[in-house]
Amino acid sequence: MPFAIGLTGGIGSGKSAAARLFAERGADVIDTDAIAHQLTAPGAPALAQIAAGFGADILQPDGSLDRAQLRQRIFSDPAAKAQLEAILHPLIRQQAAALVAASRAPYALVVVPLLVESGGYRELIRRVLVVDCREATQMARTMARSGLTEEQTRAIMTHQATRQQRLAQADDVIDNDGDLAKLERQVAAMHQSYLRLACAA
Repeated sequence: MPFAIGLTGGIGSGKSAAARLFAERGADVIDTDAIAHQLTAPGAPALAQIAAGFGADILQPDGSLDRAQLRQRIFSDPAAKAQLEAILHPLIRQQAAALVAASRAPYALVVVPLLVESGGYRELIRRVLVVDCREATQMARTMARSGLTEEQTRAIMTHQATRQQRLAQADDVIDNDGDLAKLERQVAAMHQSYLRLACAA
């Protein structure tokens, strides 16, 4: 199995920006959010399972998933959240593992927003990289990017691991409270470290 690192961080932490910089340096970035979207696209098997479990009204008139309605349901109902995770998480992990196994890059970076919460990727990855920033920074970035209110943003954050919980699981940490130049310097240094670790492995 190729050398793989799990990249995670809270909403607004800058996971996507960090992943993009790793990809520019030759890492094979495997985004589990992208996998989830593929699995829930019209005609995909997971979509039929979701419709069976949540009711046909979870679908748009064109047959696509009503993501806004589903998001609202899982945020307000822990049982619904667990039900969705039981459908999606095994399929996402299976697809991520297949992509890691097929990778020919020096190392693979598996981006898992809920890596700490799910606990299901330890058999696939060698290290956990946390993109970290202050909660105030998370709030500001998320609200500016998505147009969510402060209340909506806090609701999302309460469904994620705390900053302390993520850091407790981290093998490596990128501090993303600064500007893009600071992020680039840290990614460049981490990339060199991962190249050495991958060669040693």
